[in-house]
Parts: sequence; C-alpha cells; structure tokens
Amino acid sequence: MNKQLILKKRPIGIPDHETWELTSTEIPTPDEGEVVIQTDYISLDPAMRGWMNEGKSYIEPVQLGEVMRAGTIGKVIAANKHPKYKIGDTLTGWGGVQQYIKTNGQGHFKVDTQMIPASKYLGVLGMPGMTAYFGILEVGKIKEGDTVLMSGAAGAVGSVAGQIAKIQGCKVVGIAGGPEKCAYVVSELGFDACIDYKNESVYKAIKEHCPQGVDVYFDNVGGDILDAALARLRMNARVVICGAISQYNNKTAIKGPSNYLSLLVNRATMQGMVVFDYADRYREAGLQMGQWMMEGKLKSEETIFEGIENFQATYERLFSGKKKGKLLLKIKE
Repeated sequence: MNKQLILKKRPIGIPDHETWELTSTEIPTPDEGEVVIQTDYISLDPAMRGWMNEGKSYIEPVQLGEVMRAGTIGKVIAANKHPKYKIGDTLTGWGGVQQYIKTNGQGHFKVDTQMIPASKYLGVLGMPGMTAYFGILEVGKIKEGDTVLMSGAAGAVGSVAGQIAKIQGCKVVGIAGGPEKCAYVVSELGFDACIDYKNESVYKAIKEHCPQGVDVYFDNVGGDILDAALARLRMNARVVICGAISQYNNKTAIKGPSNYLSLLVNRATMQGMVVFDYADRYREAGLQMGQWMMEGKLKSEETIFEGIENFQATYERLFSGKKKGKLLLKIKE
C-alpha cells in the first residue's frame, strides 16, 4: 500500500494531530509517459507552515484533501514509455509526503547519487542550499571584508549561507539557540563567533561581536532578533528577509520590526528572497557548491528520522530547535 499524509484541516497556531490524516491507497501504476517513484527521503522545511495557510502568497496553498507538499527524492520503480526517465533513476522533486509518487516527470530532476548521498539533494544541494546561495550572493550582495550576521546559523539555510560568506572573505557572526549549536557553528562550520539567543542578550552580543556594525543581516527568524539586528546596521547595509520562523505559528498578528527607521538612517535596504525566482540558475549554484564540498570548504549536516508515521513529531522539531542542519524523514522501509 501507498501511505499518504493528507492535509485535513488548516491549523491555527501550531499544527496538531487534527491537521493531517495518514491514509493508505493502492501503489499507483504508471500510465503511458509516466513513472512511479518510491520515496527514499522527504524534506521538512519551515516554509511548510505557510503552505498550509489559505491566502495570497508566493505559492498556492496546499488544498484540503491533498497530499502534504514536500520536497522528495527516490528511485523510479516503474516506467511506462517515459521519454526521459527509466527504472533505477534517482529523481528529486515535489513528490509530497507519501511513499510512492506517480508523475509525468514535470518538476522532477535526475541526480547522481554515486558520489553524493541522496540526502544532500534535499539539503545543501536542494532548496535550502539554493536559498542560501542566491540569498547571500545575489540579495545580500556580499563582498570581501563585509561583516555578516546570520540568524538560524545552525539550520539548513543559515549554516550554508554563513559558510559561503566565509568562502567569500567575510567576517561571519551566527545566532543560534544553546551552547551546543553555537559550538557547532564556530568549530565545525568556521564562523567567527556565534550568539546564543537563549542565554544572552542578542543586542549586546551583536554590539560586542560587530563593533563597527553589520553590513549584511540574513534573517531566518524575524521577531525580536530582527529588531536587534536592525539597530546595529552600517551605512548601506543589506537585510535579506529569507524567513521568519519565530512568527509562523502566531495566533495573533505577526510582529513587525520597530527599528525599521534604521533602514532610512543608514540608507540600507531590506529585500525579500524566494528561491523559486532563481530556478533557471540552480545548476550553476549546484556545480559551484559541489566544487566547494569536494574542496572541503562547504560542510553540511542532516538530522534524519524514520517512518512516515512519525511525520508530525519530526515536523515539530523545526520549531523546537531539536535538530541541526537539514531535517529529513526517511520513508523507504
């Protein structure tokens, strides 16, 4: 049988056991021009919370009764005269939270897992890595000597974006939750410093570690940390709005920045970043990051749990902080 996670109810606040329903259907058979993929891993991303909301956004919401949207990777186990893909190919795409995916191949891409593990194509070489690459280089417009402040520094996007900034010759200060994550960010990822937002004043620590101010702030969290960063901007600073995980489960209005006049005073810019805008350049980014990985300049980590039945408990780790790097769910039994 094909187990599928269906969006049953639009959540208010934190999704609970009523949000999704795990169902079973027959394993699909491909029609002509289609393939069936057995899912190896699914990607869990903070953006999922927004996809469940009804209303205008950068992408259509998941509809009630549909399989929950998610990035996936897996192998083709059946093919019916497909022009590009055959049995045994490894494909990554938007397969959703299910064990088997029937598709005509649109939105899926073949990847080589002989030298690079499949899990990397959902992390550093997947949507999070692409977000980091284009967010820090194209929107952040970093240059050698810049001071870069990175929230969510131990996460899938922040960990990669910060390392890219280091590769480009920047001073990089991370923000993460807890001493273990901060130690990982500095000792393993090579950041110059890391602020523990759970145990120290973020505003004071930014002032200490960035005494001349911040040239680029890459924001993954929003809320009070965004406000603290805005207060320490340098002239002509760039603020990259990538995410606002601290606000996603709000039951009340999202908290906006009170220090936004710092943008005026410092002639700074604040720009939103959506990775889909760079889809035609993913190959460019993948080749460059793959080279950095081979050279030992770019590291990545995955936190992996198993079983489609454990989706909700795993999903909650996105917001509890109980993970490092990319969060994945292994589906194939």
